[in-house]
Amino acid sequence: MSCATQHSHFAPCDQSDAALLDMLTAPTKPTPKTVFARRDAALDPLLIAAAAASGPNVTRNHYHHDFFPGVMLPQHEGSWDWTKFTGGEKSERRRLAYVSRQAPRRQRVREPPLEQGKENDPHEREKDLMKSSDVPSKKRRPSLVNTDVKQRTTVQPSPSVPVVPALPSVEVKCMARTRIPTPHGPAFLHLYHNNRDSKEHLAIVIDPAQFSDASGPISAPPIRSRTLDAVWEGETDMDRITRGAYTGRLSATSQRVSEPPSASRKVDLNPAIPSPLIRIHSECFTGETVGSMRCDCGEQLDEAIRQISLPINIPPTLPHGQSTVIPGRGAVIYLRQEGRGIGLLSKIRAYNLQDLGHDTVTANLMLGHQADERGYEIAGAILRDLGLGEVGSQSEGVRVLTNNPDKVEALQKEGLRIVERVPMIPRSWQKRHPELVVNKKPTMDSNPYIVQPGEESDMDAGATMIGGKAVYGDDLDKYLRTKVVRMGHILPLWMDEELA
Repeated sequence: MSCATQHSHFAPCDQSDAALLDMLTAPTKPTPKTVFARRDAALDPLLIAAAAASGPNVTRNHYHHDFFPGVMLPQHEGSWDWTKFTGGEKSERRRLAYVSRQAPRRQRVREPPLEQGKENDPHEREKDLMKSSDVPSKKRRPSLVNTDVKQRTTVQPSPSVPVVPALPSVEVKCMARTRIPTPHGPAFLHLYHNNRDSKEHLAIVIDPAQFSDASGPISAPPIRSRTLDAVWEGETDMDRITRGAYTGRLSATSQRVSEPPSASRKVDLNPAIPSPLIRIHSECFTGETVGSMRCDCGEQLDEAIRQISLPINIPPTLPHGQSTVIPGRGAVIYLRQEGRGIGLLSKIRAYNLQDLGHDTVTANLMLGHQADERGYEIAGAILRDLGLGEVGSQSEGVRVLTNNPDKVEALQKEGLRIVERVPMIPRSWQKRHPELVVNKKPTMDSNPYIVQPGEESDMDAGATMIGGKAVYGDDLDKYLRTKVVRMGHILPLWMDEELA
């Protein structure tokens, strides 16, 4: 119905006014579906911006500053009308207190150093931030500690600080022993367990005199394990023989159980017999098993067994007497600490860094390791169990086959008596055959860096993949040079002499 027909007495109106009149005079109440939408916008954009700029999550980087009052507060008209802004007093902001996890220096120098976990330890993240007075101090070098303050002040440790228990003394136990024939002669392989790790460390004992029933005119004391010869609880004689606690040569007709060790047993030492020769060797899968020429570890293991197995010439005691020859004696302590203690995985990654131009020390540091992470506590305990290097009148000391002075110092700290350091010169440096690298052409059946049979080599048989041959190569020379220059090994740098 039109507006003119229904309301002729009204002035002309538009369609919207007619619809509004119909809604007001309608008999039924309008429903939400029939309600007209508002003509203005649902929300004013300025209103939205003002509401978003004055919330509790607003920071000083989002429009709302400390000196700028809230936009929606009527008492602060200067927030939206700068003509009325009077520069009122700045409201104080709630400041957050920073809690340091490092105690003050005056407290660190007088508290005992404690071992801490890594910075991102998940167990530490679960704990609440502790007060600075409750945080243990970091481990500091003795040279940085003020000894005067330590003597003047005595502070009781806080009960909330976890006390790290001291590690127990190293204890080893020989679990088994057996005879192994090597290219250099017979040896005894000892397997050890310890209370520090779950690895099975080894001792290769060279003492052929133990196979002989009759002692010669000059004899040295046997090298035997005390924990092996001890009687274990509940075992029979066959159990002892099975784990290697026997004397002489074991066979189907000879089965003699060893006697338990006695502290009162005296050992007669002959001053003419040199001290046993030992070597502390760390496991190297790449050099010993695969035959990698990045290092000389396989060559060193074979050379150590060869030198210890060499017969010992005893000079005569009388002017016209004859010299006496006795078998060589000593031991190789084989520690399961691959890659100078960083493990095989990190060692392989370090090889890739070395191919990029870094040396072996820098590669370890780039991976987050130390240059040398090996430890010799277990080696010292094994040597003491074998009766080697003990301090006392009944001990003959040991000679150490190594170029590393740090290794000698570490063994001395373990209470071992070192009478001599025997150098270990690489075979390639002994022979000095640079023509094998420069002049010889490689073939499919030969390696130019290894002395082949028939090439004036008297050491073809060996105990590792390399055997009795010498290892050559640029990788080896770079590795040995790094050990001399950066790790302090005592070796002559003959490469510099060749270049001079």
